[in-house]
Amino acid sequence: MKDFTNLHQPTGRVITESGQDYLFFGGTAYLGLLVNDDYIDLYKQGLSIYGLNNGTSRNNNIQLGIFNQAEEVAAMRFGFEDAVMLSSGYLATQLAVKSLFSFGELLYAPHTHPALWYGTNPNVSGEMHVWMENIVKKINHSDEDTFVIVSNALDNMGPAYYDFSPLLQIDPRKKVILLIDDSHGIGVVRQNNVSIDLSIFDRSTIEVVVVASLAKGLGTDAGIILSSTKRIAQFRKSPFYTGASPASPASLYAFIHSQEIYLAAFEKLQKNIQLFTSLGGKSLNHIHHFPVFSSEEPELYQKLVQSGFLISSFPYPLETDPLLNRIVVTSLHVDDDLKKIAGIISAEIVKS
Repeated sequence: MKDFTNLHQPTGRVITESGQDYLFFGGTAYLGLLVNDDYIDLYKQGLSIYGLNNGTSRNNNIQLGIFNQAEEVAAMRFGFEDAVMLSSGYLATQLAVKSLFSFGELLYAPHTHPALWYGTNPNVSGEMHVWMENIVKKINHSDEDTFVIVSNALDNMGPAYYDFSPLLQIDPRKKVILLIDDSHGIGVVRQNNVSIDLSIFDRSTIEVVVVASLAKGLGTDAGIILSSTKRIAQFRKSPFYTGASPASPASLYAFIHSQEIYLAAFEKLQKNIQLFTSLGGKSLNHIHHFPVFSSEEPELYQKLVQSGFLISSFPYPLETDPLLNRIVVTSLHVDDDLKKIAGIISAEIVKS
């Protein structure tokens, strides 16, 4: 079996190893910004202005203006009152979880990403819709009044969308925060937006906090928390915020100034998803507007490698979990790429 775990190249459209080219259909760079020349030029402009990094905490008396500017732009872009940005998605999620721990009981949804765990694995399993019904009953019949519901925005491995509308049946006298991790969906599923429609909570008593890594679809080495001005002010008091070095200022510069690049990549991605679905993606596990198509066929990875294609295939999120194959369509792929891999996958499914 060939080893692709020690590469020294970007994981863009093509990966070259031992003199052989492979078309890459894996990873999480859905919009292909990691090798987008125009986006890289913006990053270089940011480097020329701000340097490589700024290793001082956000409460230092000497500050770069790019950090506040990026947070203002992000809040407006994704439709929230305010935002706070950190150096990684993991740091952002840990800040949120540990800041909200004192608010009320943490109620974890099935398959919540480990970055959101408060210490150990909460060990919650089962179907999401069943869990949702049970958690509403638990909250409504509890003697406690405050709760924090913690969940991924979607299942990026299945993949599957989650319906959060059952939470509207929670007793309005209860105080509930919904903490959602949208690392795989933000800016990818819906243009300049989070992946789920949060407007259903506009008139409810449920407060929404969204956390995300921007290093996936949006190609920005940073983590973000989106919420109300009041809640973000609380997060800014956390030692995770005041004591940690911020994200790369050059990366945030590219984030701020890349709207046209993003829009073009988003449009191309959605066209590629639609094309691949029509070519044979329907035979795989998939959901509309999301670029991941999965298969539990154990031999698929090796069969694709032999044909010159690389996909993501590994146990996730834990090493003890079953192997899952993810065919990831990105904005970098051209029509011929999609036709070729769809043809091979369709042929293998017919054989099996």
